[in-house]
Amino acid sequence: MNQSERREYLIRYLLAERAEYEGVEIPKNTVGQKTLLRALFNVRTPQVVTDDFLQIQDAYLQEEIRQKGITDYKNLSEIQHDLYLWQGDISTLKCGAIVNAANSQMLGCFRPNHACIDNCIHTFSGIQLRHDCYEIMRKQGHEEPTGTAKITLAYNLPCDYVLHTVGPVVSDELTKMHEDQLTACYLACLKLADQREIASIAFCCISTGVFRFPNERAAEIAVQTVKEYKIRTGSDIKVIFNVFKDMDMEIYRKILQ
Repeated sequence: MNQSERREYLIRYLLAERAEYEGVEIPKNTVGQKTLLRALFNVRTPQVVTDDFLQIQDAYLQEEIRQKGITDYKNLSEIQHDLYLWQGDISTLKCGAIVNAANSQMLGCFRPNHACIDNCIHTFSGIQLRHDCYEIMRKQGHEEPTGTAKITLAYNLPCDYVLHTVGPVVSDELTKMHEDQLTACYLACLKLADQREIASIAFCCISTGVFRFPNERAAEIAVQTVKEYKIRTGSDIKVIFNVFKDMDMEIYRKILQ
């Protein structure tokens, strides 16, 4: 199968899973098909699929990521010892683990084609990721507390693992509690990565999107927490600060240089 054939297979399979999708027409153009497929991935609840589906899905997603371009963190230059700064799509970064800014349900973003990192990571990892998160939460029996972290395989992403952490939501003014919770997110991820002997970890800008944590203060906490952790524990983990927006790139560059 080529990419077009894989994409149409996946769309038809997912449409056939739910009776309410009967009559939905598959767009003839590539952009429309990609948009529909991503939406179907996003809204799908965890359930069993065939081995054929997984095989075709995995081949499709791996090729999509390859076409976007994979960046190996080892090809980046350190901005400080063991610290890297990189601007780009975290789902294309090859490293030990990437950090996902999750919500307390820990099941990924269900909003079709939403631009958040949670949506992106779940989309390109594949449906296995939501299933794993569902099993973790089913066994846990309650929502994930702010400032903690869970780990899953990354499946079709070029990294090995995904660390899922729930950052603080800033509704009004920023408080010390918010800052302590964000610090806890970084510490939980670092500790979990070291426990699993993961050599490198890429942090997104936790809580700075729809959770409304001020970007500059978030970056200060991120850098300070990582540095203090490495000094205190003697950890030799490599840390990549991943940013997507130009504004965050300038903030981190200023702090790190």
